[in-house]
Amino acid sequence: MAETKVKEVKKAVREQAEKIEDKAVEITHTADDFYSKNKNPINIALTGIAVLVGGYFLYQNFYKKPLLKTSLEESWQAQTYFEMDSFALALNGKGDDLGFIDIIDEYGSTPVGNMAYYYAGISALQLGQFEDAIGYLNDFSTTDVNLKPIAIGAKGDAYSELNDIDNAIEAYKDAADINNAFTAPIYLMKLAGIAEQNGKYDMAIEAYKTIENQYGESEEARSVQKYLVRAESLAKK
Repeated sequence: MAETKVKEVKKAVREQAEKIEDKAVEITHTADDFYSKNKNPINIALTGIAVLVGGYFLYQNFYKKPLLKTSLEESWQAQTYFEMDSFALALNGKGDDLGFIDIIDEYGSTPVGNMAYYYAGISALQLGQFEDAIGYLNDFSTTDVNLKPIAIGAKGDAYSELNDIDNAIEAYKDAADINNAFTAPIYLMKLAGIAEQNGKYDMAIEAYKTIENQYGESEEARSVQKYLVRAESLAKK
């Protein structure tokens, strides 16, 4: 991916240079007199363009690319701690080993820094630091259909622990709305559970029925019928 990005940048630089060159030829052919009268401002403008184009190339290749490599190297120990369920070490680090908080501080602008928000959020959630978990997860960004619902659903868990029922329900709804046959029934079940606990039986019934009708092959569907019957019974009282 990094190689592809470099190629894209080089292509963009070449195209921009060609445009500038074409424009320069046009100016030469049609505005010799104008240039002779205004060559200082024109030279300044062209120099500015060259600095911008060259600066972008240098930034991408001599700053961002090495920064990404360094961030990957620095984050492996925190990921190892996370995989070992050593969430405090994963979050805060140990000795010279950076934790995800450190990685966010030093490499927040990189893809690794973005992932550190996710890891930090899940770690904080596991440690009972629910408000911190929500903050980290709010700063995490992804379009991945597997990771995105888990991150949103984790916010729902944190809101639920804080007894913030409305936000927990909203998060579970958002997580369940993402088209993923594995995660959607999990968060529909959590949505139904918290809705039922708070007297929102119609919402619970709808969620249970969605699991039954749309995710009949899921693990959650195996037991959903008994929960649906219970919610329908409670709704009639």
